Amino acid sequence: MKKFMEEFKAFALRGNVMDMAVGVIIGGAFSGIVTSLTDNFINPILNLLTGGATYTMTDVAGFASSFVSAVVNFLIMALILFCLMKGINKLLSFNKKEEAPVEPTTKTCPFCQSEISIKATRCPHCTSVFEEK
Repeated sequence: MKKFMEEFKAFALRGNVMDMAVGVIIGGAFSGIVTSLTDNFINPILNLLTGGATYTMTDVAGFASSFVSAVVNFLIMALILFCLMKGINKLLSFNKKEEAPVEPTTKTCPFCQSEISIKATRCPHCTSVFEEK
């Protein structure tokens, strides 16, 4: 059971899965904005143009406030997801050790600009002799 939980944790916290989950949640929140835009602006304009309805300033203010409410809900959801992902990334990087910088294994010959072993005392390409430093 312990191995199963470790495998599930590795799967669930992998970058691709987390990115997909955030995308689905943001997409759902954004669909609220699109629905509100359609219900509160596009449909009333079409109704007004076709003569299906007339609206008072109170109705227009209600439409605008509903749309602004949907935008604010989206922004709050995005902020919460951002903070959540920032915390998860910090937790995941907590136990990781920084890798030591890898020492170079090659150098460039100053005469022919070929890449050669760092231990070489003579260039195998142009046979130049390197001075010991």
